[in-house]
Amino acid sequence: MDLAKVIGTVVATRKDPSLEGTRLLVVQPLDENQEPISDPLVAVDTLNDAGVGEIVYIVTGGDAVSVIPGKRMPVDVAIVGIVDSLSVTHATNTSKETPPETES
Repeated sequence: MDLAKVIGTVVATRKDPSLEGTRLLVVQPLDENQEPISDPLVAVDTLNDAGVGEIVYIVTGGDAVSVIPGKRMPVDVAIVGIVDSLSVTHATNTSKETPPETES
């Protein structure tokens, strides 16, 4: 799963029958600091609840195809959750070994 921000909507007058009842949204993938990475993507909103400006989590590839049980959709990206809050802790690595001191 990856984080993304909803930045737009897609209006499609015709789409694959398996996508009927779902919305297509434009999402901008984000890194752990909520900074944009890569290009925006079109994602199916499997929740039918995400809105522009919200942070969501997405799945891609084979995970996106079968995110709704019993239904396979021709998609590469699917929104599977809306983020309520996000906290990132950057842990420091305290287990680094210090090189042994050498005698001069």
